[in-house]
Amino acid sequence: MKSSTYRAPVRPEGGQQGQRRPRHDSLLAGIPLSTKLVASMLILLIVGTVGISVAICQMADDYLMKKTDTQLIRQANLGIRNATLLKQEDLSKSGLGPTDYFLQIRDDQLQIIADDLNPMQFNGVVSRPRLPANGTMGSIPLGQPTTVPAYVKVNSKASPDRDSLKRAGASWRVVAMQWRLHSDLEDTDISGVLYIGLSMSDQNEALHALTTFCLVMSVIVVLLGGVVSALLIQSTLVPLKRIEKTAAMIAAGNLHQRIPSFPENTEVGSLAASLNVMLARIEQSFNEQKRTTEKMKRFVSDASHELRTPLAAIHGYAELYRMQRAYPGALERADESIRHIEDSSSRMTDLVSDLLSLARLDEGRGINTNLPVDMTGLVRDSVDDLHALDPERQIICGTVTVVTDTREDPSSPPAPKGRGSAKGKGRARTKPVGRVGVVTSLSLQEGPLPGVEIVGDPSRLRQVATNIVGNIHRYTPSDSPVQVSMGLLNAAIPPEAMARLGSDETGMAHFLDAVQVAQNSRVGTPYLVLRFIDHGPGVPAESRARLFERFYTADPSRAREKGGTGLGLAIVQSIVKAHHGLICVEETPGGGLTFTMVIPQGQVESLRQNPGSAEPDRSGRQSPHSQESVRTSQGLRTHPEPPKQQVGSSGCTPLT
Repeated sequence: MKSSTYRAPVRPEGGQQGQRRPRHDSLLAGIPLSTKLVASMLILLIVGTVGISVAICQMADDYLMKKTDTQLIRQANLGIRNATLLKQEDLSKSGLGPTDYFLQIRDDQLQIIADDLNPMQFNGVVSRPRLPANGTMGSIPLGQPTTVPAYVKVNSKASPDRDSLKRAGASWRVVAMQWRLHSDLEDTDISGVLYIGLSMSDQNEALHALTTFCLVMSVIVVLLGGVVSALLIQSTLVPLKRIEKTAAMIAAGNLHQRIPSFPENTEVGSLAASLNVMLARIEQSFNEQKRTTEKMKRFVSDASHELRTPLAAIHGYAELYRMQRAYPGALERADESIRHIEDSSSRMTDLVSDLLSLARLDEGRGINTNLPVDMTGLVRDSVDDLHALDPERQIICGTVTVVTDTREDPSSPPAPKGRGSAKGKGRARTKPVGRVGVVTSLSLQEGPLPGVEIVGDPSRLRQVATNIVGNIHRYTPSDSPVQVSMGLLNAAIPPEAMARLGSDETGMAHFLDAVQVAQNSRVGTPYLVLRFIDHGPGVPAESRARLFERFYTADPSRAREKGGTGLGLAIVQSIVKAHHGLICVEETPGGGLTFTMVIPQGQVESLRQNPGSAEPDRSGRQSPHSQESVRTSQGLRTHPEPPKQQVGSSGCTPLT
């Protein structure tokens, strides 16, 4: 037979207590916060009032007991010194009136020689202390007050009430003192023990009254404190309930809701302020995500449409060539079809190239913003390209300057937009300062382009200038004048904040305000300001706000005729933002568009001192984005060796 052993199941750690604890915690978690606070306040009040009442009653009891003991000892000493009373055999014959004290005198053999000093009666009920038997000392020490029970005797003719019996049954406080008396007749000393006692009924009644008073006051304090604390807690939790309601509305999808403001020096006010900041950021992030999603959907839709158009053309002309090749004159028609196929494929290649460039810029790739850039030569090349495309166009170059005008009457209307001075086709900004209105605008000072060098990506910045010049060539008459100006301006705004400004008039207004502050404080960050001002047909205001959107064209039919894809200005904005800059478009006074690009100059001197960090790859390979082709309306120009056409000494047509 095989013996089998029984193994008790292993009980998990914690046992049943570990299983009950979550249930207990869940019960506590289900209690509302207001109920917990009120209950906690009531418990504190009850504990506090009970503790105070007990302490008061104990102090009163000790005080009354000490007072009684003092009175007993004083009366005992007085009785010992009164020798004539000690000689009396019956103290009741001494002629003393009723008293609260009990007095008993015993000799040296502890035999009673005098008794009953008229103790007070309670409605026929006599109360006296229960002393040791005659001839014995008992447990009462000499000189120390002791509490002893009462001996109650009721007269046969009396009918005492309950209170009288209760008073008579109260304990006695007794002190035993040794007395000594000298006898002149016998010339001897007589000694014995004197017992004197005092009923504790008055003390008990006082303590009972005090206890009742403390109990009543404790109940009143607890009830009143509970009501007041409940009201205060409810009023204190009102802001939290408002926060709860607001959070519920926000959870339902209403992100515009905000928590009512409270004094920020309070906890609820600080919480409300922090939550409002958090809600504002959440709403901003949600709106940005929503806009990004909408832009992505529109981008995919537009890209699909733009790609489908050249593909359909290629497919159509290829099918047309196949259908007509058997007919006479097929060779000439084939050449025409092949030309259309080449044009469509070129357009699709340009579109794919722009899409790839935008994708790489969005990912932060394909751009190196740590290289020295000669902006003067770069802009001069763009001006030469525009003059080569439109030989009849008048191009005026110069330096960007800041014009500040002061008005004494702040209520007077500001200068029209863009009319900073008689020459300046610029952006005006009016800012009231006390009773004086300060107008800040950008103006053009005619002359050669100033020498400006910045830190950035030369090929990408050249692409920016080329795209803007290409738009001017496509969408403005070939004989309309163009102003090109550049310069360095100090502005009291960091590049990170500059990159967050919008590409509209509001963003430009913030920049002009920062320029004004820098001029007043003589402290600021140097920025390159490059402006292209044309006098073409312009763009309506509702369309100007969307010029930097991808695939957006104010006139789609004209864009297709001119070969545009709607991605040029989107690429321009991405490049400028990658340089922590700002680009905006405004209406030129009298008609046309004004493109203003603002880019931080960067630490040019550090690159000059450390030229090795800015040198290209010594292997001879160029970065991928440096090989990208930048399109104009008449062909492609590949960087970094553009053709130059010198027009005048400054690269611009002189003003006539």
